Amino acid sequence: MSELIKHECGVAMIRLLKPLDYYNKKYGTWMYGMNKLYLLMEKQHNRGQDGAGLVSLKLDYTPGEEYLDRIRSIKFNPIKDIFDHIFKQYRKVEKKEPLLFHDANWAKKNLPFSGEAYLGHLRYGTFGRNSIEFVHPVMRQNNWRSRNLVLAGNFNLTNTDELFDLLVNLGQHPSAYTDTVTVLEKMGHFLDEENQLLFRKYKNEGLSNIEISHAIESNIDIQKILESATRDWDGGYTVAGMIGHGDVFVTRDPWGIRPAFYYHDDEIVVVASERPVIQTVMNVNYSLVKEVNPGEAIIVKRDGRISTEMVRVPHKRQACSFERIYFSRGSDRDIYNERKDLGRLLAPVILEKTGYDFANTVFSYIPNTSETSFYGMMEGVRELLLDLKKKQIKNLNGNLTEEAIAEIISVQPRVEKIAIKDVKLRTFISQDQGRNDLVAHVYDVTYGVVKNRQDTLVIIDDSIVRGTTLKQSIIRILDRLKPKKIIIVSSAPQIRYPDCYGIDMAEIGKFAAFNAAIELLRDTGQSHIIDEVYKKCCDQQNLPKEEIVNYVNEIYKPFTDEDISRKMSEMLKPDDCEAEVELVFQTVENLHKACPAHTGDWYFTGNYPTPGGNKVVNTSFIHFYEGKGGRAYN
Repeated sequence: MSELIKHECGVAMIRLLKPLDYYNKKYGTWMYGMNKLYLLMEKQHNRGQDGAGLVSLKLDYTPGEEYLDRIRSIKFNPIKDIFDHIFKQYRKVEKKEPLLFHDANWAKKNLPFSGEAYLGHLRYGTFGRNSIEFVHPVMRQNNWRSRNLVLAGNFNLTNTDELFDLLVNLGQHPSAYTDTVTVLEKMGHFLDEENQLLFRKYKNEGLSNIEISHAIESNIDIQKILESATRDWDGGYTVAGMIGHGDVFVTRDPWGIRPAFYYHDDEIVVVASERPVIQTVMNVNYSLVKEVNPGEAIIVKRDGRISTEMVRVPHKRQACSFERIYFSRGSDRDIYNERKDLGRLLAPVILEKTGYDFANTVFSYIPNTSETSFYGMMEGVRELLLDLKKKQIKNLNGNLTEEAIAEIISVQPRVEKIAIKDVKLRTFISQDQGRNDLVAHVYDVTYGVVKNRQDTLVIIDDSIVRGTTLKQSIIRILDRLKPKKIIIVSSAPQIRYPDCYGIDMAEIGKFAAFNAAIELLRDTGQSHIIDEVYKKCCDQQNLPKEEIVNYVNEIYKPFTDEDISRKMSEMLKPDDCEAEVELVFQTVENLHKACPAHTGDWYFTGNYPTPGGNKVVNTSFIHFYEGKGGRAYN
């Protein structure tokens, strides 16, 4: 993607099912679980680079011993920072006491992060919220093990205000007005309630307090807690957690918006946000890595029993299509094929736009994540070219000469590596968005492969959100090659509506497609629609979210997709650009053909899977109309 779009977040969980000494003997180290967690996190670093954290939980410890260890970081390369910190301690101990260090039982008793359960997290910070307090895992601590709660998640809730009020009405005083705190306290409340219920039950049965604690730990109902805690959640989420006595779990929203996968055998349970990460780290076949079903929870009890339980009744599946287009690793078998299909489905319209002029068209892509779509696009182009060659040969009506045949079959698409991304410069620039002159140098170009004012450049990108980098950088540097025309192709449809389920696309006023529609309304004397939509949105502000209608779609109704694409092309073309510029977008219909199991398309269509989505899009439009910045949810 040419623009930096942030994503929240990535989770990784390890639950060892054997004593540490087992792994020490079989794999040569008691750090087996820690090493696997490191790999799971490092191979998901694409999901969050602003912060990282992990918690380790030890089983079967005695009172007075630390059993929960946590470390978090917001430093540059936070994954490396937290693991360097841990292993630096280990190296010191190993150097001083080598024999003891390699004794698994001694290590568990004396070293931090030497547990049987690990929960890791990666995050992107949004809107300046990149302090250590916002880094997961978050904890709710108590002297009773079964009341200790650790959570980490990839989630965003649209109704934090409602959930916050529910906590206040329970008599709580939450420490912050965020969905993270709200989720932690909401789940913590029902964890406390379950503990109290069991305490009274076992007290009435005559058990001692120590016996009661053990009985609670053995019989606490995690499914029931999750059912109660998530009942009012509106949003997309994958939430993983630990209870202090040893139960661990991961649960997913009933629409399947946010992803989660797991694998287990008789030695280990592994959870991650992406399937190929587990395949690689555990060296297991695709078929052995299962998806956590929407509304489901994977629960591992303290004694190692594993179960899948329904927590919320599943709704119509609306898994996030952006996971397939951009965010998830392309090494997943299905994602790789889907991205190729996204490119292949664009081939007919691209050749139509170029007039099938293969001699004067150069095909390329914007690195790096659009590369797979590019392969698919070129497969589609070659398939159509083959059909064209067959027709041309048939049209010769038997007048086949070697020269004619050679002329037809020699035609091939011209493919070149045009744009080269300067990764180091990009990292630097992302820390100061005001340096527009530097943004223009994010990419280098390959000179000498484009015919001066004769060739058309076709460049595919994953998506076009704000269009800032296109206007300030990419189109300008492509124009240096002096093409006749530049066609920017998006393998995603036009992004028209804000996301509110975990992707940093929250302000509608920043979207290129939205701004194009607004300008078209003004150009065509229909500005009254903008005012009418604003009034309709304001009239709904005090309604329950379930009654709110998405009126923002009325901004787009007067225009075709082609109308908006043409306006975007006009608006994103730099003033000093000499080449003609045209933007081509994927259709929503073709998106669903390519990604049939991931139909979540609200950012393209405005069809939000939860009522809170309609509330967010209307509030976002109000913010735009009133000139306010910031996202439309908490």
